[in-house]
Amino acid sequence: MNALKIAATGMAAQQTRVDVISNNIANMSTTAYQPRVAEFADLIYQQHLTPGSVSSQTGTIVPAGIQMGMGVRPSTVSMEIVQGALGQTGGDLDLAIEGRGFFEITMPSGESAYTRDGKFYRDAEGLIVNSDGYQLADNITIPSDARQISISLDGEVTAFFDNATEGQSIGRISMSVFANAKGLEAMGGNLYRETAGSGAPIIAEPGTEGVGTMRQGYLEDSGVDVVEEISELIEAQRGYELNSKVITAADEMYSATTRIR
Repeated sequence: MNALKIAATGMAAQQTRVDVISNNIANMSTTAYQPRVAEFADLIYQQHLTPGSVSSQTGTIVPAGIQMGMGVRPSTVSMEIVQGALGQTGGDLDLAIEGRGFFEITMPSGESAYTRDGKFYRDAEGLIVNSDGYQLADNITIPSDARQISISLDGEVTAFFDNATEGQSIGRISMSVFANAKGLEAMGGNLYRETAGSGAPIIAEPGTEGVGTMRQGYLEDSGVDVVEEISELIEAQRGYELNSKVITAADEMYSATTRIR
């Protein structure tokens, strides 16, 4: 009897599903968080009678056969690419992306990382950095005497000074897009690393087709739909309970068989 082992794989799968849901709910307030989705695949099958084989009794072709499944396993926990709602903050260096793009961040090691979290700051040297102090890869330096910063939809950064009526362009913030953004490796801290699955980043100016635009004074909210997550949590709980009942029933059947023997 394989029911005990099969139901155990079902319980483990639902536990994985609950873990993913709990992480999504925990990040319901994380800026630009992309929710994760657990996906599953069936395990190998025991072929007691292969479909299409010839019956030894009559010599006819078996139309369906007997294939006994052995359970379920997690296949992927992938990132669901969604556009979060934009919340107005009014901050000069608060940037939200409307579209597929990512900001490129330079790590202390020199490695490039990517993020949709547009909460930036100006450090002591005038460089634009994220909350961990990692520098925006565009190497834009804001003059110390700039009284205001304006960032257009296409990423152009303009500084305004007290002694001038016209602003001065000091650089442009670019965006990166990927052929398969779901293939990015999550590093934590709202950062991602490119992989062979994501493909190399395509660097482009905001506003070009397929990249998206930049909104100054806004931040992208988390993409988590709390109502949907609670619904998924209830469904996962029911699935866990049902698999638990299968284990109880299989154990009782096994005990009855043992007593008969």
